Amino acid sequence: QVQLVEAGGGLVQAGDSLKLSCAASGRPSSNYDMGWFRQAPGKEREFVAAINWNGGFTYYVDSVKGRFTISRDNARNTLYLQMNSLKAEDTAAYYCAARQRRIGTWDHEGSYAYWGHGTQVTVSS
Repeated sequence: QVQLVEAGGGLVQAGDSLKLSCAASGRPSSNYDMGWFRQAPGKEREFVAAINWNGGFTYYVDSVKGRFTISRDNARNTLYLQMNSLKAEDTAAYYCAARQRRIGTWDHEGSYAYWGHGTQVTVSS
């Protein structure tokens, strides 16, 4: 199975940018479609963005379209989330997830079998 470790979270101001990374180990990341989810305090975990195994397809929740970009480097077994124009409502713990190729739906967390432990992003207004 694959292990996932997120990095890059932090405290930023509204309007700033931040880039998250997720390092995969144990299995080649190219075996998996991958995604980012987030969970704010007191709220359920929600889908943010997903990318297919070779980077040829991406999918975003409406609230981050035009601001966030998901990408991957399979040679480095790493997933990224570039976050621009951050807002206070983007404050959450961000989780990296992986699923077997073409299994389930992009935005449903039940489709993803493997999860990282999360990295905190706090955006101050």
